[in-house]
Amino acid sequence: MTVPPTAQEHDADLIRSSLADPEAFAALFDRYSAMLFRYVSRRLGPEAAEDIVGETFLAAFSRRHRYDAAQRDARPWLFGIATKLVARHHRTEAARYRALRRSPVDGPVEGPADRVAAGVTAAASRPMLAEALAGLPRRDLDVLLLVAWGDLAYDEVARALGIPVGTVRSRLNRARRKVREALGGTDPTREEA
Repeated sequence: MTVPPTAQEHDADLIRSSLADPEAFAALFDRYSAMLFRYVSRRLGPEAAEDIVGETFLAAFSRRHRYDAAQRDARPWLFGIATKLVARHHRTEAARYRALRRSPVDGPVEGPADRVAAGVTAAASRPMLAEALAGLPRRDLDVLLLVAWGDLAYDEVARALGIPVGTVRSRLNRARRKVREALGGTDPTREEA
């Protein structure tokens, strides 16, 4: 009889349990599939995201016996697998940024004045932002998007990509600088007072 994992169980424990009881691995899917879907969807579009997320969990399941059980949180490992799969689809991603750059800017959303102003500013900078992202080297783009869209901390990005934290910092700094330059020196992630 299979005992369902508790909410308190760490990812490493679930992976270890799944070696004897493969169904235990489903708890990781339940915990992280939506998060991975959002990340991949932003990078490749929703059409490819479902396939990539499925491939990510299939790859993770087949490699679970090699998981470093000292890492209690499997998020960086899963995001690392997903990022590598996204890299295989880099042509699709680049085409998406080119299409986004050419697409018309959506109008502002009805609502309070602050939301409208923020929407206008974001919509106006969308083509420039898409062009800046398309122009980033793959390694810098991966770090930037894992932080921005994957909501991973620097050490988690380092684990996901198998690089030192210092490299994460330098790549992120370089990517932010290039994006800021492409947007005329403004940072769309910061509100101006």
